[in-house]
Amino acid sequence: MASGKSSSAGLHVAIIPDGNGRWAVQRGRPRRAGHRAGSETVRRVVDAAADLSIGFLTVFAFSSDNWERPVAEVDALFGLVRQFLLEQAPRWTARGIRLRVVGRRDRLPTPLRAAIASAEDTTAAGRGMQLRIAVDYSAREEILRTATRFYTTLEISQEAFGRMLARVSHAGDHFPDVDLLIRTGGEQRLSDFLLWECAYAEMIFSKKMWPEFGAPDLESAIREYLTRPRRFGRLPEEKAG
Repeated sequence: MASGKSSSAGLHVAIIPDGNGRWAVQRGRPRRAGHRAGSETVRRVVDAAADLSIGFLTVFAFSSDNWERPVAEVDALFGLVRQFLLEQAPRWTARGIRLRVVGRRDRLPTPLRAAIASAEDTTAAGRGMQLRIAVDYSAREEILRTATRFYTTLEISQEAFGRMLARVSHAGDHFPDVDLLIRTGGEQRLSDFLLWECAYAEMIFSKKMWPEFGAPDLESAIREYLTRPRRFGRLPEEKAG
């Protein structure tokens, strides 16, 4: 993307990487094989996002609703996330990428919590792309937990609420609102992901299963995003003359 690289600088892109299990089943393989392939796709897409100078990237790894899946699948997912974080943290550090894991941590297995703390600490000095991975995350729960704390504050504003929302979800510094949301797998819904931050997000839904998604697809999505007028409720600006 010759001109897109500079145009995409600073964007907040959020991704719902859907379709791992279906991708595997379609190929006669166990669902865990799809999740393994999906973790490799996350690695490729993170690298591609950094190459495109995207400022902020948030990836949905495990929804709070995913606890309803079979125990064996949940355990396998947590094992993959743990392994992924430990393997990728040194690479991200070398590229200046800073990681934060958002969502609840009190229900996660101790080894995964330790891997999260280690990866966040390892990448803490990163000044390049800011990467968030959502684990045991629910936007509605996050908003509810924030609201129960917010009534004690003296500053009543959307900005103050957003800052507190970030603290509740372990996001640290307040992230900007999502500019572009991408969901793979053919489904067209938010699935309780970043509801507050996606208020004015442009949305692109890909029919590709997540293991099939790659750097060219990310570039294509950004190109389409850059063609869309973003008015935030305002009337379009009239051209001079």
